Amino acid sequence: MLTKRIIPCLDIKNGRTVKGVNFVDLIDAGDPVELAKQYAEHGADELVFLDIAATLENRGTTLDMVLHVAEQVNIPFTVGGGISSVEHVDALLHCGADKVSINSSAVKRPELVNELADKFGSQCVVVAIDAKQIDGQWKVHLAGGTIPTDIDLFEWAKDVEERGAGEILFTSMDHDGTKNGFANEALCKLSELLNIPIIASGGAGNVQHFVDTFKEGKSDAALAASVFHFGEIPIPDLKKELKEHNIEVRL
Repeated sequence: MLTKRIIPCLDIKNGRTVKGVNFVDLIDAGDPVELAKQYAEHGADELVFLDIAATLENRGTTLDMVLHVAEQVNIPFTVGGGISSVEHVDALLHCGADKVSINSSAVKRPELVNELADKFGSQCVVVAIDAKQIDGQWKVHLAGGTIPTDIDLFEWAKDVEERGAGEILFTSMDHDGTKNGFANEALCKLSELLNIPIIASGGAGNVQHFVDTFKEGKSDAALAASVFHFGEIPIPDLKKELKEHNIEVRL
């Protein structure tokens, strides 16, 4: 059985880690490089860095930050935010990123998924999907959740898998920052539909939520932010509890 992964997420704005609720009301959560180092030392399996203002500000992810993080951590890390070209991904990987996460740019030009998978391999390409329920249907949103579309979550996830995506990072905007648990019904449906790993994001508030997303949501990895940033759930404690629930994790 493959081990389940625990992934802290650092949303970066103006060089600082920030956290909000339902994608708004952002508060400062600390220095991203320092947090990254702590997470690597405390047993995180991977890290995700999202430059959340990059798409809105029409620019690429800051390379300097990627370099600084790469110097401090010894675990895989994924970088996202404003990535729209093979050249940009090449630069990020040269700075030390292991994978890239694309979101709005993939929706605007789906061929980008094919190009990145062909050039760097599927294992490098994470497609992030932000979605919320509208009239009972999961609809994809762009630009940090600010632009709604008519695109169906499940159809889009299947499309990008066929184009060569190696993983899906699904964030439920309805659950984000609420600490009421992950969107396990949608996650389970994604897991049954696709053959690539699904990372659950949005809604972690306690240890049971992680247990539930691995068991009910069939998630391959669980991503969270504030519960880790503010010390509410120490990663070593979380992993011990998961082990007690017969969920395979790397201790």
